[in-house]
Amino acid sequence: MKRTFAVSLFLLVSVFLANKLYAQDKKLIPLTRYPAKIKDTSTSVQKDTAEQKDFNDVLQSIFTKNYKPAKIDTIGRKPIITFVPAVGYSLQTEAAATLTGNIVFRSSPDSKISAITTSMGYTQRRQFTLPIVSNIWTADNNYLFVGDTRFYIYPQSTYGLGSNSDIEDKQHMRYNLLRVSEVVLKRISGNFFLGAGYRLDDHWNITNKEPEEGGISDYQLYGTSSRSVSSGVSLNALYDSRDISVNASKGFYGAIQYYNYVKGLGSSSNWQSIVIDLRKYYKLPASSDNVIAFWSYDWLVLGGKPPYLDLPSTSWDTYSTTGRGYIQSRFRGAQMLYLESEYRFKITSNGLIGGVAFLNGESFSAAPGTKLESIQPGFGPGLRIKLSKASKTNLDIDYGFGNQGSRGLFLTVGEVF
Repeated sequence: MKRTFAVSLFLLVSVFLANKLYAQDKKLIPLTRYPAKIKDTSTSVQKDTAEQKDFNDVLQSIFTKNYKPAKIDTIGRKPIITFVPAVGYSLQTEAAATLTGNIVFRSSPDSKISAITTSMGYTQRRQFTLPIVSNIWTADNNYLFVGDTRFYIYPQSTYGLGSNSDIEDKQHMRYNLLRVSEVVLKRISGNFFLGAGYRLDDHWNITNKEPEEGGISDYQLYGTSSRSVSSGVSLNALYDSRDISVNASKGFYGAIQYYNYVKGLGSSSNWQSIVIDLRKYYKLPASSDNVIAFWSYDWLVLGGKPPYLDLPSTSWDTYSTTGRGYIQSRFRGAQMLYLESEYRFKITSNGLIGGVAFLNGESFSAAPGTKLESIQPGFGPGLRIKLSKASKTNLDIDYGFGNQGSRGLFLTVGEVF
């Protein structure tokens, strides 16, 4: 896989224009990415924000005379709307141009921050993406409504099934995707939530080219189709004791999402899956701000035969961060087991610059009913640039390495997990 580079112009411009990036500004806001406590941790600050700096402070000090860093969260009932053009380059898209924006507000003065985020983009690979993600809290914080709607025109390669697949077995595909997902969560007690929802993944205009090396591909053996639909209901459970969800330094996070897709709701087939997402954070050393974090992400087909494009796959988790070191869709199969550890440390005492070192491993089975195959490792270093000291939101710049020469640069806003 060829070496790729990234341009973060969007992130620099958006920080300057929007003045502050909040935790909710992440490209995709997953079900699991909000604080569980009544206290609004998104407004938490360092012990002394005057001694801390973020990238906005750097830019404003250059372009604004007598600039004084803001220390408080100014989001209220009146929506704050920001739209910013962007350019970039990534392992998955190559060159890309996007128009990214968000609307943030509070339903009441004491409610958590609600956000609606979108990012329309067109890439060198002729991919068009339009996700609209919503994260809406009620005035009493007892209910959270999480929406995820996407429309993609998406040329993308597949590499076969299982984690023993070879990078040379690349097969070009193209499809359109419409996703509609909505979940309602209710606080049961303290940090514990229960909820339910509906999800639709509709792929159509699916086309594929013959394998570059000839022969019959895993996709052809699995069963080709010009359209596939997964439509069903979900049951959701969540426990979250992290101090700050976007950049936790302590606490535990656990989420279980069960999906049941049925023909009666329009699915191409009946099938069931479960996602188990567990995370734990420790300060190391205990007296420092450095953190060691552990992540387990298991995505398992429990029964039935899912459409090929809905099988568990690398970097197709909700916020597209599994498998640093590999391109999206590099591995695919009926069962996915994933483990990752990351050590996060300060480089500058004012918090502006930090670093990480990460190590992950993923194992996939092939078609339903087959065994897990070899573990594929990913590892690498990363740089952190503080975008907002109020919400502790970082720009993540990671360079990941994997097997068979796989490598590339990965950009994220907010910690990877």
